[in-house]
Amino acid sequence: MRVDVLVAEIGSTTTLVNAFQDVSGDAVFWGQGQAPTSVLQGDVRIGLQGAIDALCRAKGVPSIEYREMLATSSAAGGLKMTVHGLVYDMTARAAKEAALGAGAIIHQITAGTLRRADLERIKEIKPNLIMLAGGVEHGERETALENAEKILSMGLNVPVIYAGNSDNHAEIELIFKKSAAPLYIVENVYPKIDDLNVEPARAVIQAAFEEHIVHAPGMEKVRDMVGGPIVPTPGAVMECAKLLYKEIGDLAVLDVGGATTDLHSVTAGAEEISRISTAPEPLAKRTVEGDLGVYVNMKNVAALVGPEKLQAELGFPLEEVTTNYKPVPETANEIKYVERLTLEAVLQAVERHAGRIRYLYGPTGRVTIAEGKDLTQVRYIIGTGGALTRLPRRVEIMRAIAKQNENGTLLFPPETAEILVDNDYIMASLGALSKRYPEAAVRLLKKSLGLDPK
Repeated sequence: MRVDVLVAEIGSTTTLVNAFQDVSGDAVFWGQGQAPTSVLQGDVRIGLQGAIDALCRAKGVPSIEYREMLATSSAAGGLKMTVHGLVYDMTARAAKEAALGAGAIIHQITAGTLRRADLERIKEIKPNLIMLAGGVEHGERETALENAEKILSMGLNVPVIYAGNSDNHAEIELIFKKSAAPLYIVENVYPKIDDLNVEPARAVIQAAFEEHIVHAPGMEKVRDMVGGPIVPTPGAVMECAKLLYKEIGDLAVLDVGGATTDLHSVTAGAEEISRISTAPEPLAKRTVEGDLGVYVNMKNVAALVGPEKLQAELGFPLEEVTTNYKPVPETANEIKYVERLTLEAVLQAVERHAGRIRYLYGPTGRVTIAEGKDLTQVRYIIGTGGALTRLPRRVEIMRAIAKQNENGTLLFPPETAEILVDNDYIMASLGALSKRYPEAAVRLLKKSLGLDPK
């Protein structure tokens, strides 16, 4: 059997392949296969072949040939970055937004001059990329230059992205001329006060990921198989979300996984909220909650609910499902347990992602301000990933979001927001597909979400 495009999602625990036909025409999702990722076996191609074999079995064909292969990856911990700016609430935060939106996992954020402890922490992290920012256009210069010199002195041979004051471009080039590691210079992520400019940096982060980073044993060999881009899996979801935003409007995408919960929102928010906001927010924002996962971090999420409350709500001994806990629930009680954990992960992730209304009191009386991302204009809440595409109560779980905002101070999506499910579980793959075939990606995603009756 021959298919047009095969997209591989190489994760830390599972490798998925999705096959698509007629990507230049009507676009058809042909089938899916999955297998354990084989990082520990020394070559991720083993897991990739296992997923292809599973696809063959599912479709009843002896083998599959493909015209083109694309890929996303979060194997071996994903895209590890450290981010270093001037002022935390300004340039450091802007750089963080750029990195998260590109699909990175940020292990360190610093503001101001790097200290010895900061440098030691960078060595421990062993990042795949380092981002330097600092200074609005034609503003402060010295902090970024000093930090660049200190990073160079560490001899890490790690690609560096400079996204700060453009007055430093020539100096930055001279500093890193001594380094064998690649240097990327992009537009300032915070060119002036209250102005975020994150998209140029996001594009370069993904390009650097593909060009220079081998995430896991065998990835360099997978690159020989892949004819298109290899992008970080969360970054692929964000690309798909931004593409869909142009078609249907303001949206939020939730992905509850075994280790983390990601939330992507694409919305400018309400004008009345923007007028009282204390700091700018990007149109497209991603947050990743490293403690909210329903398999690897099951105990963390259960602790947030509380064992007594969890026991009372479920009505059966927790040991029944937590002993020999499985990555995919099978029995009715296991499903019920994972659904409750998923609900908690969703509610916690949305509360951490969303902004809130605050009241300040002073000599002139009460002043109302808004902090963080405004989700009040979100028209669609989309569930992707294993939990929110496969659990029986996935729609009810996402519908519970609006009910958590009883006092009205959280900038949550409204109750009128429509719940959509990525039924084919292909959103990340379509993010990669959109790099080559954007029209096909939109068409396939609408089908998976039930927006296209064809």
